[in-house]
Amino acid sequence: MKCNYSPKNQTPRGHAFTLIEMLLVVAIIGTLAALIVPKIAGKGEEAKKKAAAADIKSIGLALDMFEVDNGHYPSGRSGLQDLLVQPRDAQGWKGPYLKDMTTVPVDPWGHPYIYEYPGKHTVNSYDLTSMGPDGQMGNEDDIANWKR
Repeated sequence: MKCNYSPKNQTPRGHAFTLIEMLLVVAIIGTLAALIVPKIAGKGEEAKKKAAAADIKSIGLALDMFEVDNGHYPSGRSGLQDLLVQPRDAQGWKGPYLKDMTTVPVDPWGHPYIYEYPGKHTVNSYDLTSMGPDGQMGNEDDIANWKR
């Protein structure tokens, strides 16, 4: 069998890219990355904020169910733990109110949710707050069940 390949059949330039072509491609990719990456990078933090807000709503529903069954919201040191384990003063307890959980959830940044009853910001109810990304209470990045 005869091979048809011969170096004489190849042009000197062949199918290779020139240095200028490669630099142009790298520049285009760099420009696109500079435009797209900052927009994508902020989405992770925004998703965590939305997850914290959703957690606050679901914990709030559990707190409301606890209140309907017992006539009061959890109070004292145990706070949100009362949603998982029946406290002595909750005769109508029908929990656990946080389904499929063995511990009280933490916010997406690993900090515990702050629960206060009676609430300082909500009349005749509770305050439930995530300290947000910075882990400091009282900043603009806090996520809560009450409006500033």
